[in-house]
Amino acid sequence: MIKSPVCERLGIKYPIFQGGMAWVSDGKLAAAVSNAGGLGIISAMNANAEYLRGQIETAKSLTEKPFGVNIMLMSPFAAECAKVCAEMKVKVVTTGAGNSAQYMQEWLDAGITVIPVVASAAMAKSAERSGAYAVIAEGQESGGHIGELTTMALVPQVCDAVSIPVIAAGGIGDGRGMAASLMLGACGVQMGTRFLVAKECGIHQNYKDMVLKASDISTVTTGRRFGGNTCRCIKNPFSRSFNSYEYSLEATPEGVADLGAGALRKAAVDGDKTDGCFLAGQISGLVKSEQTAEEIILDVMRGCEELLGGASKWVE
Repeated sequence: MIKSPVCERLGIKYPIFQGGMAWVSDGKLAAAVSNAGGLGIISAMNANAEYLRGQIETAKSLTEKPFGVNIMLMSPFAAECAKVCAEMKVKVVTTGAGNSAQYMQEWLDAGITVIPVVASAAMAKSAERSGAYAVIAEGQESGGHIGELTTMALVPQVCDAVSIPVIAAGGIGDGRGMAASLMLGACGVQMGTRFLVAKECGIHQNYKDMVLKASDISTVTTGRRFGGNTCRCIKNPFSRSFNSYEYSLEATPEGVADLGAGALRKAAVDGDKTDGCFLAGQISGLVKSEQTAEEIILDVMRGCEELLGGASKWVE
């Protein structure tokens, strides 16, 4: 059985985190993942404190296991959501899209374990200095907002740069990905795309179907031209029109932002295959069936353990 320091620290059975995905990662999904032995994570996304409080209460009503909250630091409601996490004694906070240092002491005083998502070794070092317990090194293979480095290149460099635990993310969807991550020096993995098709995930069926039908070349990145908001999503009319406008002569940063407004909700809630933005990672082509959160986690763990157990056949 795989043992990881993050399991003991967080009180989880398996070193598998469920990614914090806007309009996807709610209290119900987080509770299902936590009940299955992983770390479920609620996405605070761009919502206010009232929404987050409700999702935390939902999760607490469905599980007694630890779960976390992901706070997008560029959100206008980041400060009030940070306070809610402290008040409600959330076990873990993961962060993205900004520097978590301004809220770190508030969370540490509340006994929260803070694990920022990072896209470079420099960001990982900064997180370590500010008091983070661990970091999630996320490569550009992942869905949603991404950096420039691939998981294969990023994870070992982050592991070399810091002395705190590293969780690998981006392009991980089965036991092979987890085994590779552990060999790169990670203490666990975070998966988002695989959990999009969890039976407990409440997104529109059209979203799940797009992931299930995807191939290895079904995703594309948008938002690169003006920097700071690059996203990976499944190719569809929205992504094509977005990229067409983004690289046109008349495009502006404000226009690009306006074009993307509300597109995530259209995908996750409405299932709008024309105007919705279906965030998903490059691993989509490996996801072939809907399963419960428990089935997903056990499938990944068994596959990983089998591979690692037989790895000695390559060594004389």
